[in-house]
Amino acid sequence: MVANAIDQTRRMLSLVTYLRERPGAYVADVARAFGITEDELISDLDVLPLCGTSFRGGDLLDIDTDGERIWWHNPDDVAAPLRLAADEATALLVAARAVTTLPGLRESDRQALLRATAKLETAAGDTAGASSRLSVTFESEGGVFAEVDRAIAERRRLWLRYYSPARDELTEREVDPIRLFAVGHTYMEAWCRLSEDRRTFRLDRVAAIRILDEPSAPPEMELRDLSAGLVQPAADDPEVTVEVAPAGRWVAEYYPHDKAEELPDGGLRITLRTPDPASLRRLALRLGADGRIVAPDELATSAREAARQALAAYGAER
Repeated sequence: MVANAIDQTRRMLSLVTYLRERPGAYVADVARAFGITEDELISDLDVLPLCGTSFRGGDLLDIDTDGERIWWHNPDDVAAPLRLAADEATALLVAARAVTTLPGLRESDRQALLRATAKLETAAGDTAGASSRLSVTFESEGGVFAEVDRAIAERRRLWLRYYSPARDELTEREVDPIRLFAVGHTYMEAWCRLSEDRRTFRLDRVAAIRILDEPSAPPEMELRDLSAGLVQPAADDPEVTVEVAPAGRWVAEYYPHDKAEELPDGGLRITLRTPDPASLRRLALRLGADGRIVAPDELATSAREAARQALAAYGAER
């Protein structure tokens, strides 16, 4: 499970130790040990060869896989004592200080990182002073992530105020969190007490969150396979085409889609599938002059009629 960059980094550090002790480990066994899919493990293995003991591309991890087993060809080479150049030490100190400010970081991990940073500062000497003049800040949904992560660990229910772009409204609901994962954005999968069904919530759309005293008790269910993406419409779901102006490009960010083609004016032609095409009429009203439904014809016609009625009602109220 790739919950976010923090969890992925933590897992990959553990993965290095795990693979060093198990040469030729089977992909299926490693994925099972770390509680992730084989595709997620392969994605981690694609990143590890970019890591090593030199930021300049020197002694990198020579790790590869044939799809069945994993081979680490130079574990002894990268196990030599780390010697940092001045620029490497500066980069590492700046990054370490930045990570300690992440709101989604567990307090125990933060304290461990602070202790490691202090040791590195002592070893770096004068370089540490230079690095203190640099800083990096993050903007993230880390606070929400931390609350969800805590609720999952303590098996407690959550109260949410959540923004739904499809309805353009905020709703309040109680949910029993199941897991965190990332597919482009960070999501929580949970059992929603409002809808009495499994729902997926994007963390950056959570306007407010609170951990409740009630225990979390989602019904037994099989976890969804997300290797093919978050939204997997049925092949027989109706296809809808929407064209948006540059100001409406946000639609491609908020609505899962099959494809988004660039238009000459800087807009997009977005093709998506949905079991309920009529629900997109509200999207057309929100877009106004910045977009329109192109197909199917009957949906485009009903959207135009809805817009005409809205304008007529607005004129009558005035």
